[in-house]
Amino acid sequence: MNRDSTEKQSTNASQERSINARLLAYEVLAEVRDSDAYANLVLPSRLRSSGLDSSDRGFATELVYGTLRMQGYYDRVIERVAGRDLHTIDPVALVVLRMGAHQILGMRTPVHAAVYETVDIQKRVGRQSAVGFVNGVLRSLGRRQPEEWLEDVLGELTNADARLSAQFSHPEWVIRAFRASLRAEGRAEEIKELLTADNRSPRVSLVTLPGSPKNISQDTRATASTVSPLGHTLERGDPSQVTGPSNGWIRVQDQGSQVAALILTRAREVEEGEMWLDMCAGPGGKSAILGAEARLGGAHVIANEVVPARANLVRKSVIAVQDAVDVVVGEGQTIPGRYPEGFHRIMVDAPCTGLGALRRRPEARWRKDPTDIPPLTSLQDALLEAAVTALKPGGLLAYVTCSPHRAETRTVVNGMLKKHPQMTELSAREILQRLAPEPVDLGVAPPREDSRGGGKGDSSNDGKDSHGNDLSVQLWPHRHGTDAMFVSLFKKLG
Repeated sequence: MNRDSTEKQSTNASQERSINARLLAYEVLAEVRDSDAYANLVLPSRLRSSGLDSSDRGFATELVYGTLRMQGYYDRVIERVAGRDLHTIDPVALVVLRMGAHQILGMRTPVHAAVYETVDIQKRVGRQSAVGFVNGVLRSLGRRQPEEWLEDVLGELTNADARLSAQFSHPEWVIRAFRASLRAEGRAEEIKELLTADNRSPRVSLVTLPGSPKNISQDTRATASTVSPLGHTLERGDPSQVTGPSNGWIRVQDQGSQVAALILTRAREVEEGEMWLDMCAGPGGKSAILGAEARLGGAHVIANEVVPARANLVRKSVIAVQDAVDVVVGEGQTIPGRYPEGFHRIMVDAPCTGLGALRRRPEARWRKDPTDIPPLTSLQDALLEAAVTALKPGGLLAYVTCSPHRAETRTVVNGMLKKHPQMTELSAREILQRLAPEPVDLGVAPPREDSRGGGKGDSSNDGKDSHGNDLSVQLWPHRHGTDAMFVSLFKKLG
């Protein structure tokens, strides 16, 4: 075989791998669109069976997540180029166009390659009649620089939140909710930093369960967490190479999720024989930490999950500490009747909008709207009510959400405190600062005239310390490198 033939075969093979990476990305995006699937659950299994090399897997991953994150912005650009409303564009062609837009505007892929290979995807998965349309839109899009398109889109918008929504590809109501929560810390000006962080790919976060017989190897490219005493951030490489050989002792878990569990377990010493409850346990990451901590202290955990399939995920998650955890299926609201003897510690990791994890689940920003809030807060109220009933006098209760929306955080816990004077709030902030490897910047509330509270560690039902700061913890992607996790801690008097 001559040199020209060999080079031609190599080029064809490279092009085919590139097409396959784009085709895999399309299939994942289509499943997200058609089945309400989450990309972070669908994509890994597709990649494992794809046969793609690491470079093409990385390309497909960025194409999926980047397209989902910036979908709102790309839709605005596509409408301008096509001169048509989105609802008039064939759904398959629209997904293909979004993929092409991300390659040209977000990944800086050479225009000719982005157009040629994206049009090829349309030929394979969509209507042939739309091929010319897709080709024309992408070619027109590629004739201008990304900065020019951004200026063009923002130029027609005068409202500040609308401009932020377009530029950072977040719904306006989410932006307002984020700003309100930041304002409570005196940090409303950080909104752009937060939105920017939401649109970056998060680094892989690992946890080593307490009592693990295995540790992260020193030659693993990982750095110790500044937030969680159990955490590491993987700088590069395949996390399964680290987690796989550990038999469940080392696992992928956000550092915010790690400290949410630790604030409950390390608020005070564990006494042998304590019974703990993880009321909403699925998928089981926090249950594993609770189980490991309970195992060391002679306590035991009931991990409750209402959905049987998610209960199976919990069982897999706690495999390393299964001797300290019983996984049960049932509604959280029925816990007091099922366990009348009560619990010494309870975690309510409540179902929520998930707005704090938009880095990892970018499609969630397009699926949620303000009408989702009232039914969720009603459920959160009901779960907290059941937890208060099931908590023994002197017991500890942690309320956790992966949402910074004030309606799902302070409003819920303040309502519980008002209804139950026997419940007093402890300073989750102080506990986090005690257990974190480095000081954690949690913001400071703006001055207020009616500041109440009795000094450091004040446990009044005001929910504030002597400086007017929430006793609860609110973590942020842009400031802490974690999901926007909320944690509050309470003690039942008696």
